[in-house]
Order: sequence, then structure tokens, then C-alpha cells
Amino acid sequence: MTEEEEQEVRFELARLKQEHSDLDAAIAVMSETGKIDPLRIQRLKKKKLALKDRIAALGDQLLPDIIA
Repeated sequence: MTEEEEQEVRFELARLKQEHSDLDAAIAVMSETGKIDPLRIQRLKKKKLALKDRIAALGDQLLPDIIA
């Protein structure tokens, strides 16, 4: 991986982590305020899980497993 590609992956990783954090906050606010739309919360949690999977995949690109 070139340095430029690594920078792009790191930028995307930071963006996805921020989006994941924002979704977490939105879910928490919805739960705390009592304005709970179960379908919306379910969709947000599903999106959050997809982001987590994408974050893990990008992290693996930056730090690949090394079989010793």
C-alpha cells in the first residue's frame, strides 16, 4: 500500500468512526428523551453495526495479520 493510499484509508477510517459515534449519540438521545421510534432505532443500530464492520475491515488493511 502506498503512502497516499494509506492516508486515504486513515481519512475514511476517521470519518466512519465519527459517524459511528454520532449514531451512538443519536440512539442514546432517543432512548433518554422517551421519544422512541422502535423502527428508527433498529435502523440506526443496523447502520451502526455496518459501520463497525467497515471500520474493522479498514483497520485490517492498515494492520494486516502477520502469521509468525
